[in-house]
Amino acid sequence: MPDITTLDSHRDTVDESAARDAIPGHPLGVKPSGNALFAAENLRSAIGTLGLVPDELILILLEFLDCRSLLQLGQTCKAFAAFTRTEDLWKTLFIRSPPAMFTWRGTWRATYLNLPQSKVASLDCSSLFSDALHRPFYCAHISLEPFASNIPARNQITRLPNLSAEEFQEEWSDTPFILTEPVKEWPVYHQWSVETLLPKHGETLFRAEAVDWPFRTYVDYMKNNSDESPLYLFDKEFVSKMGLKVGPPNEEPGTAYWPPPCFGEDFFSVLGNDRPDRQWLIIGPKRSGSTFHKDPNATSAWNAVIRGSKYWIMFPSSSKLPPPPGVYVSEDQSEVTSPLSIAEWLLGFHAEARRTQGCIEGICAEGEILHVPSGWWHLVVNLEPAIALTQNFIPRAHLTAALDFLSNKADQVSGFRKDVSNPYERFVAKMQASHPESLQSALDELKKKAEGRKRKWDEIVHGKPDTNDANTESGTGGFSFGFGGDDSDAEIP
Repeated sequence: MPDITTLDSHRDTVDESAARDAIPGHPLGVKPSGNALFAAENLRSAIGTLGLVPDELILILLEFLDCRSLLQLGQTCKAFAAFTRTEDLWKTLFIRSPPAMFTWRGTWRATYLNLPQSKVASLDCSSLFSDALHRPFYCAHISLEPFASNIPARNQITRLPNLSAEEFQEEWSDTPFILTEPVKEWPVYHQWSVETLLPKHGETLFRAEAVDWPFRTYVDYMKNNSDESPLYLFDKEFVSKMGLKVGPPNEEPGTAYWPPPCFGEDFFSVLGNDRPDRQWLIIGPKRSGSTFHKDPNATSAWNAVIRGSKYWIMFPSSSKLPPPPGVYVSEDQSEVTSPLSIAEWLLGFHAEARRTQGCIEGICAEGEILHVPSGWWHLVVNLEPAIALTQNFIPRAHLTAALDFLSNKADQVSGFRKDVSNPYERFVAKMQASHPESLQSALDELKKKAEGRKRKWDEIVHGKPDTNDANTESGTGGFSFGFGGDDSDAEIP
């Protein structure tokens, strides 16, 4: 009989056993619920009537408790001690009322309570069986490498040394790709690392999701955390905070970096200081990243890796194609639902995603830059601690999409200052003054699309005209909605 590892090596999907190799035991000894079937003892029996409640609901109920109540409940039995140590509970408490001064101590609970490791009680909960408690720990420790390796040739993101603005506009504006050379010309590529940034910016406050931390504190967190979804530094004001100059070196002496020429055209620049947020510094530990999303305001984007490497998996957006596996979108696409963590999505949907039409994936390594076309779904995760820069822009090829979004999805427009009223009208006025021909071409295309949608709706309501149908001349052919007993049809718009 062949060895099972030999059989596994021929599988077309990710080998989950490889992802489990480096997973340590749960710090409290908690095991998956299936182990309870053969257990002689189950600590869950000690929680009384609440034993009838699913673990997931218990955790939801615990979200309503304050710090004192969580501590008191955790002292009643080992089972509740394990439930009340759930990191998300303490992360929520920390974000809701952060301590004025604190030292990161490896976990949200220890940090919030200011407990050094020597003061954290050690408990044996090896007779507690709960997927709700074990799964986040499991997801926080699975190896990412199996998911980012053995990428099918048909899925590989195209890699190019460089592109001119003309080549981008003519052939590549709708396609993801990786450029391997431009970033290596940037001063920040040669100068930046976590270690070199700390002396100058250690006390600078940067935005990391819902908190503003000194960079030194965030680095402590980066180096010592076990979060399923690690906190991601994502700061839009880094240029002013760090005193950087940005722009072509022939125009801006001492510049830190500049967009490659192929990404130089950006029609949102006509808005000047009224444009929406466009550039971010991104820093994060291994496993941090972003779950599936599209970039805001129908913009395109580039993402340049200064240190580390990132795994990307992407899907085109189309009315003819569903969203990525495991992603559910509301009818107006304003709400996106997917697994809460990247690891959970990888475990549940990655193999299916690789077989899905339109899927492309790849690794953007240190010194490389990736293009995200307007409207593309993408998930990205750091394979190692990483520093990156990203910027959103509107190229000529996607001006129509941006105008359509600003005009018809005003409730989803984001990134503008509150005092910038009616971004669509303001953008059109500025484009009319600076690029009237491009604007008119885009508006004409929008008009054609609107007319096409109207014709499609008319065909649904009335049916396609048929010159051989005797009813066509009288207008009674096809399908329509009708109510009442008279001879007229009431059309529903």
